[in-house]
Amino acid sequence: MEARNMSQRDLAATIGITEQMFTNVIAGRRQFKASEVDAIRRTFGYRLPEDPSPMIAVAGHVGAGAHVDLVDAYEKGEGLYRVACPPQLSPRGIVAVEVEGDSMAPIFTPGTVLFYSRETIGVPVEAIGHICVCEDEAGKAWVKVVKTGSQEGTFSLISINPEAENMHGVRLKWAARVKLSLPPEMVERVDA
Repeated sequence: MEARNMSQRDLAATIGITEQMFTNVIAGRRQFKASEVDAIRRTFGYRLPEDPSPMIAVAGHVGAGAHVDLVDAYEKGEGLYRVACPPQLSPRGIVAVEVEGDSMAPIFTPGTVLFYSRETIGVPVEAIGHICVCEDEAGKAWVKVVKTGSQEGTFSLISINPEAENMHGVRLKWAARVKLSLPPEMVERVDA
């Protein structure tokens, strides 16, 4: 509960019991029901082998050399297709996108699925010098190494592929570090 900054009252409400019932469990005067234990484990993201894999919608494409408009054409939770959530990630707050283009090859080839989460608008300091999914002020979505630009408020978007062009003097709306990537042959598509 501490790691999630969750109070006893919050957790009790989440699993559908009163705070007093929760207090009684802690004091040894009551035991959790199986359904309450199940709700707790799901709240904290623990899975059993028989649980279906959580799914993440691939929200769209991101340009790695290709010019891709950032379009939010899908309802929340929907997208181009769904993938099984990799076991290294919790599906909460995670966004997935598919790479289009080859400027980040050989690390990310076309069809690679990238997973990231975006907690802030803007470019956090933690993003500088790392591979990020980002949106420029023209509404284009990119995957690049983000570096501080030569002019205040600008950034350089660096390609990994030595034959691809780098972009300099770019103004970004936001950038988020890539948490995990799956090459096309490792992507487990899930039919909804």
